[in-house]
Amino acid sequence: MTADSGARRAILQAVDALRSETEDVLARLVRCPSVLGQEASALDLVAELYGALGLVPQRIPTDPDALRDHPGFSPPLISYAGRDNVVATHTPREVRGRSLTLQGHVDVVPVGADDLWTTPPFEPRVEGGRMYGRGAADMKAGVASYLAAFRALKLAGLQPAAPVQMHAVIEEECTGNGALAAMLALPRTEACIIPEVGPGLAGIYAAEVGVVWAWVTVTGRPAHVREMQAGINAIEAALVVAEGFKRYEGEMNRAERVHASFRGVNHPVNVNLGTIEGGEWNSSVATRARIGMRVGVMMGYTAAQTKADIERIVAEAGADERLRNVALKLEFKGFMADPCVFDMESGIARLVRTNYAEITGEELRAVPATGLTDGRHFELYRNTPVACFGPEGQNIHGIDENVSLDSMHHTTGTIALAIADWCGLEPAA
Repeated sequence: MTADSGARRAILQAVDALRSETEDVLARLVRCPSVLGQEASALDLVAELYGALGLVPQRIPTDPDALRDHPGFSPPLISYAGRDNVVATHTPREVRGRSLTLQGHVDVVPVGADDLWTTPPFEPRVEGGRMYGRGAADMKAGVASYLAAFRALKLAGLQPAAPVQMHAVIEEECTGNGALAAMLALPRTEACIIPEVGPGLAGIYAAEVGVVWAWVTVTGRPAHVREMQAGINAIEAALVVAEGFKRYEGEMNRAERVHASFRGVNHPVNVNLGTIEGGEWNSSVATRARIGMRVGVMMGYTAAQTKADIERIVAEAGADERLRNVALKLEFKGFMADPCVFDMESGIARLVRTNYAEITGEELRAVPATGLTDGRHFELYRNTPVACFGPEGQNIHGIDENVSLDSMHHTTGTIALAIADWCGLEPAA
């Protein structure tokens, strides 16, 4: 179904009228320092914003024991106490359209070297039509967009004629368990929109790699630096382990291993050595070092197969002559996520692309992502078509992360029209 021209015009006028308010909501979200374990302020704010839409917020816990046997579960990094996901559901007077989920994550990655930021990372700054701050792009602008889209319908005197779920979840950046818990706690909907940050252009995600997180702890033999040759330096030994993973990265990016969804993408499978910690004194041979890594998983391969590869690489490193008498310990925590292809011919994907073009005059380009989103849960485990697209962002996970405010409002308008077309409309309560 397609909303009539009068309703479409009223909805887009409402989106324009809400522009300042939407930017204020984004700024409020950015001020929440919602890094891992500290998401409560952002979750509380979203609950407040759901209430302002006339919806009843509901807390959904993430229970590892309940999720452990699900194929989408990833080993957690920390406790879930006090970090419940927040959802809300709109129920129409009469169901005449198709149900929809609007989903977004509120967690953000660490700020890194905050002294390198132009302004403090959790103090939003607007300059040149862009908002700067950690999480502004990834993906609090998307959350602000779906909230504003629903609000715009209300302002136009309308509401969806089908159930609409809103999910605000944790741990998209490290496990995806928050999205999995929220999805499983509620009835299946007929489509899902995730306004995740765009890939630096007007795009909709057509596919995404999987990801496995692993840590290798290396234990050597300490010694005073004057007897350095009698010791075994754990930091140097960790670099030998890293060599094996960079060789693996090269192998997994060979042309014959790259799935058709990623043809033309340079280096789609990345092995990132993200953290290293170790040693105890500049004049002591380091006893222990720990490296944390993120290993990409190409379509046609699975997280389980990649886990087995990681175990093999560490075992091979342990047999290296350079690591004689070195102890290696391997752990898996965080992502154990399979890759996913999204159906670009699904009704919701086509609808989003049509409405985006109507608003902007541009086409949303189907692009494969070398990162991952929560969309995989809906596509792989609920057979729910997903449209994953969103505002254009820069420097995500980097210094001076920022988002285009114009693109955020284009996203809002696209979602608002998609709700109208997908769910149908009825007069607002």
